[in-house]
Amino acid sequence: MRALKRYDRRGFTLVELMIVVAIIGVLAALAIFGVRRYLASAKTSEAKNSVGAITRGAAAAFERETAASEILAGGGTSAAASHSLCDSATAVPATVPAGIKYQPNSTEGSDFETGTATGGWKCLRFSMSQPIYYQYHYVRGARIPGVTLSPDPTATGFEAGAVGNLDNDAVNAFFTRGGTVTAGQLALATQVYIENEYE
Repeated sequence: MRALKRYDRRGFTLVELMIVVAIIGVLAALAIFGVRRYLASAKTSEAKNSVGAITRGAAAAFERETAASEILAGGGTSAAASHSLCDSATAVPATVPAGIKYQPNSTEGSDFETGTATGGWKCLRFSMSQPIYYQYHYVRGARIPGVTLSPDPTATGFEAGAVGNLDNDAVNAFFTRGGTVTAGQLALATQVYIENEYE
């Protein structure tokens, strides 16, 4: 009878405790990986959404009819209205933010407040006022510098994109979407091209 009572009171063995600690360690490692992936995904959504907005701005600019300002003589006719893409915009910011955010300058003539009615960010009607992780580009008739594998927009197209370096290493992440004009119609890429998404 005494032997049974003593056996009932025994605690956990060292092996059982080590197994529990190992299981908790594995679950913690998975949780840390999941949280890091979630945070990186949240940061990259900025680039994806902004590239989409720049692309929509380029498509809207192309759909607007552009007519030259003319003075017509009696009985004369004006030139036909045309559709054209915006000219290239300067990259904002000037260098890729490496693991930090950049606050765009909202002063006239700075960052996204540059361009004209036919070119740059004003033509695209695109601006950002919140801090950003990426450098944004809009290039007409060429690819964004550093991107080689995305669909070629050709000389009649454009490419909108974001370049970033979230982990501050030597590798940049690229998000691009382009379009090309063929027979007077603008055809856009079906989705955003992504290279090194979480870099």
